[in-house]
Amino acid sequence: MGHAPGTTAATATTGTVATGTAATATTVTTATTEPQPGRRRHWRRALLAALLTAAVVVPLSGAARPEIPAPPPAALGPVTPATLRTAYAANRADAAEAARMAAAHGDPHRAAADRAIAAPSRQFLTFDGRGGGRAVEVLGDLARADRIAVLVPGSDTSIDTYARFHTAAAALYSDLTHRAPPGTRPAVVAWLGYDTPGTVSTTVTTTGRAEQAAPGLRTFLRQLRATTPRRARVALLCHSYGSVVCGRAADRLPVDDLALVGSPGTGADSATALHTRARIWAARGGDDWVAHVPHVSVDLFGTTVGFGTDPVTPAFGARVFDAGDADHSGYFTPGSASLANLARITLGETSEVTRA
Repeated sequence: MGHAPGTTAATATTGTVATGTAATATTVTTATTEPQPGRRRHWRRALLAALLTAAVVVPLSGAARPEIPAPPPAALGPVTPATLRTAYAANRADAAEAARMAAAHGDPHRAAADRAIAAPSRQFLTFDGRGGGRAVEVLGDLARADRIAVLVPGSDTSIDTYARFHTAAAALYSDLTHRAPPGTRPAVVAWLGYDTPGTVSTTVTTTGRAEQAAPGLRTFLRQLRATTPRRARVALLCHSYGSVVCGRAADRLPVDDLALVGSPGTGADSATALHTRARIWAARGGDDWVAHVPHVSVDLFGTTVGFGTDPVTPAFGARVFDAGDADHSGYFTPGSASLANLARITLGETSEVTRA
């Protein structure tokens, strides 16, 4: 359940197989025993739950890649408006050093990714190039911003694939700057603050990574409020598995709006169960394969498999908005209905959001 520009083919196949298998099982049963519709729904749900369970029990991911050397993160105090430039410079220096170490280690792909992060125009609140890596990037003038979007990515987002995440954040920032009324100062924060699961892995169908990530997201958002103007509005935009992270962190988060796009579920049965004062939005594009992911939640050996209620259904209770025909990687495509609506939500122009 990867990020907007991420790779999704493997999970998409799993979802299609699950749906197709369920359909096949129903067809065979109908031909032989003519079960009642209620029984067919029961067996379909049970089969989908079993397939989700298999995704966790059966190892799917390949061997872990060797650890990539990088310097430890810069030792910085709490970020304030006065120290933003210092933080940006320190993290660019760390990324440049990480690029040199990755090149010496024989990993030119990682070295190139680190060098891009170290470019003079880039602004990072945090950077850690070790392992898969973590990074929090700012687009815009955070110290003066009064409309802020925080993006939380899904699976397979790392330093190696960070360019895709940056492209999504940059597309949103560009749209915001074109839509913002005179005197409004938007900013975008790309928050890669957790170890995302692999799209094909034993962790992508469970809440484990999200539970580990949630405290860090809560802490970051509280610090963000202390860094930005008091009047600033904050929208938390969560894609794919990132919506599971946001669901786990949502309780009393200091945000005004929370948008779930391409979501497999949040782990909560309803928007009310997220326990947040934020407006809850949800959208799914017409070509998004995540529509075929079974919306079940099963407890297995102390692990929750699946993410429960579909956020775009009336049962969940979110404000469902139009995402056009976006596929799973297309929610931040320039000119798209989904990007326009995410910008409107960030700007607080909620009456202009087009509903699905």
